[in-house]
Amino acid sequence: MYSLVLGTSGLGADDRDAALATATALLCSGHLIDTSNAYAGGESERVLGRALDGLPRAERTVAADRILTKVDADPATGAFDAHRVRRSAEESRERLGVDRLRMLHLHDPYGVTVDEAFAPGGAVEALVELRESGVAQAIGIAAGPIPLLRRYVESGVFDAVLCHNRWTLVDRSAGDLFAAAHAWGMTVFNAAPYGGDLLVKGARPGARYAYRPIDDALSTWTEALFAVCADHRVPPASVALAFSARSPHVDHTIVGVSSPERLAELQALAAVAIPDGLWAAIDELGPAPTPIDDAADRRGHGDLS
Repeated sequence: MYSLVLGTSGLGADDRDAALATATALLCSGHLIDTSNAYAGGESERVLGRALDGLPRAERTVAADRILTKVDADPATGAFDAHRVRRSAEESRERLGVDRLRMLHLHDPYGVTVDEAFAPGGAVEALVELRESGVAQAIGIAAGPIPLLRRYVESGVFDAVLCHNRWTLVDRSAGDLFAAAHAWGMTVFNAAPYGGDLLVKGARPGARYAYRPIDDALSTWTEALFAVCADHRVPPASVALAFSARSPHVDHTIVGVSSPERLAELQALAAVAIPDGLWAAIDELGPAPTPIDDAADRRGHGDLS
Protein backbone atom coordinates (compact mmCIF):
# COMPACT_ATOMS: atom_id res chain seq x y z
CA MET A 1 0.00 0.00 0.00
CA TYR A 2 1.30 3.44 -0.88
CA SER A 3 1.88 6.18 1.63
CA LEU A 4 -1.37 7.58 2.98
CA VAL A 5 -1.29 10.42 5.50
CA LEU A 6 -4.36 10.80 7.71
CA GLY A 7 -5.78 14.33 7.89
CA THR A 8 -7.35 15.66 11.08
CA SER A 9 -8.71 19.10 10.24
CA GLY A 10 -12.05 18.46 11.97
CA LEU A 11 -10.79 16.30 14.83
CA GLY A 12 -12.12 17.52 18.19
CA ALA A 13 -14.68 19.90 16.72
CA ASP A 14 -17.62 17.81 17.99
CA ASP A 15 -18.03 14.89 20.40
CA ARG A 16 -14.91 14.65 22.59
CA ASP A 17 -15.19 10.91 23.36
CA ALA A 18 -15.66 10.09 19.68
CA ALA A 19 -12.73 12.35 18.81
CA LEU A 20 -10.51 10.57 21.31
CA ALA A 21 -11.44 7.17 19.87
CA THR A 22 -10.68 8.44 16.37
CA ALA A 23 -7.35 9.92 17.44
CA THR A 24 -6.34 6.65 19.10
CA ALA A 25 -7.22 4.67 15.97
CA LEU A 26 -5.20 7.06 13.81
CA LEU A 27 -2.17 6.88 16.10
CA CYS A 28 -2.28 3.08 16.13
CA SER A 29 -2.74 2.79 12.35
CA GLY A 30 0.93 3.07 11.43
CA HIS A 31 0.23 5.98 9.06
CA LEU A 32 1.60 9.51 9.29
CA ILE A 33 -0.90 12.00 10.71
CA ASP A 34 -1.40 15.55 9.45
CA THR A 35 -2.63 18.25 11.83
CA SER A 36 -2.16 21.98 12.42
CA ASN A 37 -2.07 24.56 15.18
CA ALA A 38 -5.32 26.04 13.87
CA TYR A 39 -7.33 22.86 13.16
CA ALA A 40 -10.57 22.91 15.14
CA GLY A 41 -9.25 25.89 17.08
CA GLY A 42 -6.38 23.83 18.45
CA GLU A 43 -8.55 20.89 19.44
CA SER A 44 -7.09 18.60 16.78
CA GLU A 45 -3.65 18.73 18.38
CA ARG A 46 -5.14 18.67 21.88
CA VAL A 47 -7.09 15.46 21.21
CA LEU A 48 -4.07 13.83 19.58
CA GLY A 49 -2.06 14.73 22.69
CA ARG A 50 -4.65 13.12 24.97
CA ALA A 51 -4.69 10.01 22.80
CA LEU A 52 -0.88 9.84 22.86
CA ASP A 53 -0.94 10.11 26.63
CA GLY A 54 -3.20 7.06 26.80
CA LEU A 55 -0.82 4.81 24.88
CA PRO A 56 1.85 2.58 26.47
CA ARG A 57 5.18 4.40 26.62
CA ALA A 58 6.89 2.47 23.80
CA GLU A 59 3.90 2.89 21.47
CA ARG A 60 3.58 6.56 22.43
CA THR A 61 7.12 7.37 21.32
CA VAL A 62 6.66 5.72 17.93
CA ALA A 63 3.21 7.24 17.37
CA ALA A 64 4.34 10.74 18.34
CA ASP A 65 7.04 10.63 15.67
CA ARG A 66 4.37 10.08 13.00
CA ILE A 67 2.61 13.41 13.68
CA LEU A 68 3.18 16.29 11.25
CA THR A 69 1.89 19.73 12.20
CA LYS A 70 1.90 23.34 11.01
CA VAL A 71 2.46 26.82 12.35
CA ASP A 72 -0.44 29.22 11.80
CA ALA A 73 -1.05 32.94 11.99
CA ASP A 74 -2.25 34.39 15.29
CA PRO A 75 -6.02 33.74 15.33
CA ALA A 76 -6.76 37.04 17.05
CA THR A 77 -4.44 39.48 15.30
CA GLY A 78 -3.47 37.71 12.07
CA ALA A 79 0.22 38.26 12.86
CA PHE A 80 2.53 35.78 11.14
CA ASP A 81 6.05 36.89 11.99
CA ALA A 82 8.97 35.14 13.69
CA HIS A 83 7.49 35.64 17.16
CA ARG A 84 4.20 34.08 16.09
CA VAL A 85 5.92 31.10 14.45
CA ARG A 86 7.86 30.37 17.63
CA ARG A 87 4.72 30.71 19.74
CA SER A 88 2.66 28.55 17.37
CA ALA A 89 5.27 25.79 17.53
CA GLU A 90 5.37 25.99 21.31
CA GLU A 91 1.57 25.75 21.51
CA SER A 92 1.68 22.66 19.31
CA ARG A 93 4.33 21.00 21.45
CA GLU A 94 2.35 21.73 24.61
CA ARG A 95 -0.90 20.33 23.19
CA LEU A 96 0.75 17.24 21.76
CA GLY A 97 2.96 16.70 24.79
CA VAL A 98 6.14 16.29 22.74
CA ASP A 99 9.59 17.85 22.86
CA ARG A 100 10.25 17.88 19.13
CA LEU A 101 8.18 17.83 15.95
CA ARG A 102 8.86 15.61 12.96
CA MET A 103 7.57 18.16 10.43
CA LEU A 104 6.57 21.77 10.84
CA HIS A 105 4.87 23.43 7.87
CA LEU A 106 4.37 27.15 7.34
CA HIS A 107 0.61 27.04 6.85
CA ASP A 108 -1.40 29.30 4.53
CA PRO A 109 0.81 32.41 4.84
CA TYR A 110 -1.75 34.58 3.03
CA GLY A 111 -1.64 37.53 5.41
CA VAL A 112 2.00 38.35 4.62
CA THR A 113 3.85 38.76 1.36
CA VAL A 114 6.60 36.32 0.43
CA ASP A 115 9.14 39.12 0.87
CA GLU A 116 7.84 39.80 4.38
CA ALA A 117 7.98 36.10 5.25
CA PHE A 118 11.65 35.92 4.21
CA ALA A 119 12.70 39.25 5.74
CA PRO A 120 14.65 39.46 9.02
CA GLY A 121 12.16 38.84 11.83
CA GLY A 122 9.86 37.04 9.40
CA ALA A 123 8.21 33.65 9.61
CA VAL A 124 10.83 31.77 7.59
CA GLU A 125 13.68 32.94 9.79
CA ALA A 126 11.96 31.44 12.84
CA LEU A 127 11.15 28.19 11.06
CA VAL A 128 14.79 27.74 10.08
CA GLU A 129 15.83 28.44 13.67
CA LEU A 130 13.40 25.78 14.92
CA ARG A 131 14.93 23.26 12.52
CA GLU A 132 18.50 24.19 13.44
CA SER A 133 17.73 23.90 17.16
CA GLY A 134 16.15 20.47 16.72
CA VAL A 135 12.63 21.50 17.72
CA ALA A 136 11.55 20.53 14.20
CA GLN A 137 13.29 17.77 12.28
CA ALA A 138 12.12 19.28 8.98
CA ILE A 139 10.20 22.32 7.72
CA GLY A 140 7.73 22.71 4.87
CA ILE A 141 5.40 25.10 3.12
CA ALA A 142 1.69 24.24 2.97
CA ALA A 143 -0.83 26.23 0.94
CA GLY A 144 -3.01 26.17 -2.15
CA PRO A 145 -2.19 28.73 -4.87
CA ILE A 146 0.55 27.45 -7.17
CA PRO A 147 2.25 30.84 -7.87
CA LEU A 148 2.62 31.41 -4.13
CA LEU A 149 3.96 27.92 -3.44
CA ARG A 150 6.43 28.20 -6.31
CA ARG A 151 8.09 31.21 -4.65
CA TYR A 152 8.66 29.24 -1.47
CA VAL A 153 9.76 26.06 -3.23
CA GLU A 154 12.30 27.89 -5.38
CA SER A 155 13.89 29.48 -2.30
CA GLY A 156 15.61 26.17 -1.54
CA VAL A 157 14.95 26.67 2.19
CA PHE A 158 12.25 24.07 2.76
CA ASP A 159 12.35 20.30 3.12
CA ALA A 160 8.77 19.70 1.98
CA VAL A 161 5.81 21.16 0.13
CA LEU A 162 2.12 20.46 0.71
CA CYS A 163 -0.50 21.50 -1.85
CA HIS A 164 -4.22 20.71 -1.76
CA ASN A 165 -6.87 20.13 -4.44
CA ARG A 166 -4.46 20.77 -7.32
CA TRP A 167 -3.24 17.28 -8.21
CA THR A 168 -6.39 15.24 -8.73
CA LEU A 169 -8.33 13.59 -11.53
CA VAL A 170 -10.02 16.98 -11.96
CA ASP A 171 -7.19 19.49 -11.47
CA ARG A 172 -3.61 18.67 -12.47
CA SER A 173 -2.13 22.14 -12.12
CA ALA A 174 0.36 21.16 -9.39
CA GLY A 175 2.29 18.82 -11.68
CA ASP A 176 5.10 21.21 -12.57
CA LEU A 177 5.33 22.45 -8.98
CA PHE A 178 5.71 18.93 -7.62
CA ALA A 179 8.32 18.08 -10.25
CA ALA A 180 10.30 21.21 -9.33
CA ALA A 181 10.05 20.38 -5.63
CA HIS A 182 11.45 16.91 -6.26
CA ALA A 183 14.27 18.46 -8.26
CA TRP A 184 15.10 20.48 -5.12
CA GLY A 185 15.11 17.25 -3.09
CA MET A 186 11.89 18.13 -1.28
CA THR A 187 9.26 15.73 0.05
CA VAL A 188 5.90 16.24 -1.69
CA PHE A 189 2.56 15.97 0.09
CA ASN A 190 -0.54 15.93 -2.11
CA ALA A 191 -3.61 16.78 -0.05
CA ALA A 192 -7.33 16.45 -0.83
CA PRO A 193 -7.16 13.95 -3.73
CA TYR A 194 -10.97 13.84 -3.71
CA GLY A 195 -11.30 17.61 -4.08
CA GLY A 196 -13.58 17.54 -1.05
CA ASP A 197 -15.96 14.69 -1.79
CA LEU A 198 -16.73 15.24 -5.48
CA LEU A 199 -14.61 12.26 -6.51
CA VAL A 200 -16.29 10.09 -3.87
CA LYS A 201 -19.96 11.05 -4.17
CA GLY A 202 -20.01 12.41 -7.70
CA ALA A 203 -21.92 15.26 -9.35
CA ARG A 204 -25.19 15.99 -7.55
CA PRO A 205 -27.20 19.02 -6.40
CA GLY A 206 -24.96 21.15 -4.21
CA ALA A 207 -21.77 19.31 -5.18
CA ARG A 208 -18.55 21.20 -4.52
CA TYR A 209 -14.90 20.94 -5.48
CA ALA A 210 -12.24 22.58 -3.32
CA TYR A 211 -14.88 24.36 -1.22
CA ARG A 212 -16.64 25.86 -4.27
CA PRO A 213 -19.86 24.87 -6.08
CA ILE A 214 -19.17 23.07 -9.36
CA ASP A 215 -20.58 24.32 -12.66
CA ASP A 216 -22.50 22.35 -15.30
CA ALA A 217 -19.37 21.61 -17.33
CA LEU A 218 -17.55 19.99 -14.42
CA SER A 219 -20.73 18.15 -13.42
CA THR A 220 -20.97 16.62 -16.89
CA TRP A 221 -17.27 15.67 -16.91
CA THR A 222 -17.55 14.06 -13.47
CA GLU A 223 -20.56 12.02 -14.57
CA ALA A 224 -18.53 10.73 -17.51
CA LEU A 225 -15.63 9.86 -15.18
CA PHE A 226 -17.92 7.89 -12.89
CA ALA A 227 -19.31 6.02 -15.89
CA VAL A 228 -15.77 5.02 -16.92
CA CYS A 229 -15.05 3.80 -13.38
CA ALA A 230 -18.30 1.81 -13.39
CA ASP A 231 -17.35 0.22 -16.70
CA HIS A 232 -14.08 -0.94 -15.13
CA ARG A 233 -15.82 -1.95 -11.88
CA VAL A 234 -13.71 0.15 -9.54
CA PRO A 235 -14.83 2.82 -7.05
CA PRO A 236 -14.03 6.37 -8.22
CA ALA A 237 -12.54 7.08 -4.80
CA SER A 238 -10.01 4.28 -5.30
CA VAL A 239 -9.12 5.71 -8.70
CA ALA A 240 -8.64 9.17 -7.17
CA LEU A 241 -6.26 7.75 -4.57
CA ALA A 242 -4.35 5.74 -7.15
CA PHE A 243 -4.03 8.78 -9.42
CA SER A 244 -2.18 10.61 -6.66
CA ALA A 245 -0.04 7.62 -5.74
CA ARG A 246 1.03 6.79 -9.29
CA SER A 247 2.71 10.17 -9.79
CA PRO A 248 6.50 9.86 -9.54
CA HIS A 249 6.57 13.28 -7.87
CA VAL A 250 4.11 12.55 -5.03
CA ASP A 251 5.57 11.00 -1.88
CA HIS A 252 2.50 11.13 0.38
CA THR A 253 -1.24 11.54 -0.18
CA ILE A 254 -3.22 13.25 2.60
CA VAL A 255 -6.86 12.26 3.13
CA GLY A 256 -9.10 13.50 5.94
CA VAL A 257 -10.37 10.83 8.34
CA SER A 258 -13.27 11.56 10.69
CA SER A 259 -13.80 8.22 12.48
CA PRO A 260 -12.32 4.72 12.91
CA GLU A 261 -14.92 3.50 10.41
CA ARG A 262 -13.73 6.04 7.84
CA LEU A 263 -10.17 4.91 8.41
CA ALA A 264 -11.12 1.32 7.62
CA GLU A 265 -12.98 2.48 4.50
CA LEU A 266 -9.97 4.49 3.34
CA GLN A 267 -7.62 1.55 3.78
CA ALA A 268 -9.98 -0.67 1.80
CA LEU A 269 -10.26 1.88 -1.01
CA ALA A 270 -6.49 2.21 -1.20
CA ALA A 271 -6.11 -1.56 -1.54
CA VAL A 272 -8.28 -1.82 -4.68
CA ALA A 273 -6.35 -2.89 -7.78
CA ILE A 274 -6.81 -0.50 -10.71
CA PRO A 275 -7.14 -2.10 -14.19
CA ASP A 276 -4.39 -1.05 -16.60
CA GLY A 277 -6.83 0.15 -19.24
CA LEU A 278 -8.62 2.56 -16.95
CA TRP A 279 -6.09 5.39 -17.25
CA ALA A 280 -6.29 5.45 -21.04
CA ALA A 281 -10.10 5.53 -20.81
CA ILE A 282 -9.91 8.51 -18.46
CA ASP A 283 -7.48 10.29 -20.78
CA GLU A 284 -10.02 9.91 -23.58
CA LEU A 285 -12.42 12.12 -21.59
CA GLY A 286 -10.09 15.06 -22.13
CA PRO A 287 -9.10 17.59 -19.45
CA ALA A 288 -11.69 18.42 -16.82
CA PRO A 289 -12.97 22.01 -16.65
CA THR A 290 -10.57 23.28 -13.99
CA PRO A 291 -12.58 24.72 -11.09
CA ILE A 292 -9.77 26.60 -9.32
CA ASP A 293 -8.57 30.01 -10.42
CA ASP A 294 -5.24 30.65 -8.69
CA ALA A 295 -5.25 34.24 -9.91
CA ALA A 296 -8.58 34.80 -8.17
CA ASP A 297 -7.26 33.10 -5.05
CA ARG A 298 -4.22 35.35 -5.20
CA ARG A 299 -6.35 38.48 -5.46
CA GLY A 300 -8.52 37.28 -2.61
CA HIS A 301 -5.49 36.93 -0.35
CA GLY A 302 -4.05 40.31 -1.24
CA ASP A 303 -0.59 41.04 -2.61
CA LEU A 304 1.42 37.89 -1.93
CA SER A 305 4.46 38.75 -4.01
